Amino acid sequence: MLSAPSIRNLFCKQLVLMALMTGLQQSVIAQDNSPLSRYGMGDLVPNQNVSSRAMGGVSAAYSDPGVVGAPFSINFINPASLGSLSQTRNFSNIIFDLGGEIQTRTLKSTKTPDKYSSTNVLISYLQIGVPLSSRKMEKKGHSIGMSLGLRPTTRINYKIETNTRITGVDSMNTLYEGSGGLYKANVSLGYKITGKGKHKNEFSIGVGSGFHFGSRNFSTRLTPINDSVAYYKSNAEVRSRMSGLFVDAGFQYLLRFNTGAGLRIGGYANLKHTLRAYQSTINETFGYDVSGGVYVIDSVSSQTDVPGDVNMPMTLGGGFCYHSKNRNWMIAADVEKTFWNDFRYYNDPVSAADNWVFRAGAEFFPAKANTMNVKYWNYVKYRAGFYFGPDYIRLNDQRNQYAFTAGASFPLTTPRYAQSRGEYVALNTAFEIGSRGSQTSTSFRESIFRLNIGISMNARWFQKRSYD
Repeated sequence: MLSAPSIRNLFCKQLVLMALMTGLQQSVIAQDNSPLSRYGMGDLVPNQNVSSRAMGGVSAAYSDPGVVGAPFSINFINPASLGSLSQTRNFSNIIFDLGGEIQTRTLKSTKTPDKYSSTNVLISYLQIGVPLSSRKMEKKGHSIGMSLGLRPTTRINYKIETNTRITGVDSMNTLYEGSGGLYKANVSLGYKITGKGKHKNEFSIGVGSGFHFGSRNFSTRLTPINDSVAYYKSNAEVRSRMSGLFVDAGFQYLLRFNTGAGLRIGGYANLKHTLRAYQSTINETFGYDVSGGVYVIDSVSSQTDVPGDVNMPMTLGGGFCYHSKNRNWMIAADVEKTFWNDFRYYNDPVSAADNWVFRAGAEFFPAKANTMNVKYWNYVKYRAGFYFGPDYIRLNDQRNQYAFTAGASFPLTTPRYAQSRGEYVALNTAFEIGSRGSQTSTSFRESIFRLNIGISMNARWFQKRSYD
């Protein structure tokens, strides 16, 4: 079991990495432009790890055992899966899981041929898994795992410019800008009990908690255009920061059959919680200097740090995962529902409505159990899947979102080394091609392409050496 100093060292490293990730996340999203992120709490960010994303995002019953019995990646959607972290060969082994993505969005008008594209590099998540059970506990069929991490949950980033005609003024240029989003810093625990019967069925429960925080910043700049009259330009800004605690919970149950196959069912809940918010508003007139910089002419009105609440909705999810003998192939499916009707931002529902998502995927692993195959490609895990469901943002019409996914996990260490040392490094990949809206949608629809890349490492970070 990890000592107290080891856990403290791990916590310090995790905090440094989370601070770095937050800084990177803020610096790389500047080119994104998603007009729908103006509503609700912004665009929902895919929250699954890269391995799950390649299978449509299935997570409720998913648990990745890796090629030598150690998980390749951390399932941070259902904390019950963390009990399997104790299956590593040494208790001091630590799972490090980092994911990022290259995302391309294309906005297409449903009324004209116009379109706009943007490409962005984003940090998806940082997670560290720690097995906490001792050898004595494992011999009795009990195991505990913990994870620490940081990941974005929503993202706000848009810049929209419009030109309209106004009677008595001539033309009006309006610039809408928004930024911000929410993050989750989590600490989660999973506990697994392995039965003593013939098939050794497994039951796991888990709970997670942490800090949900972020910001929501909007501005609207009006610039009258008239050749004979000089009108003041105006700017209206609303800036909010918010934070609060959240609680997640989940379970998984693995039923083993005589054939060696297994059926795992799982469910999870992200409980409804409240973020305490502080909102500042300002209405002012401004101008541009000779270098293009903005200067304030007059502040018409302002308010600073007005307190309020942001009510975040509950999410419920459930699904199954069926794998063959020796786990050479696997199929899985999830259904998730989020009660966005309960969402309130300073008592305003902000165009959000209940939504659901159906996910399904499959995985194929060519290697046979308990054999050493020299062919590298036999140790690659191949995955594919899809998801679909209505968007939680509701305007004048109901937009659907859907995507097809595929990917693979490539081991970067040889199977012989992984089996002898109990350590490995894997490169996880996932491709996602999807759409938001349709040809009948009001105004525009979005096409999305994501290339997700992750690194999973299992290393004996805190093992004491007997000799050099």
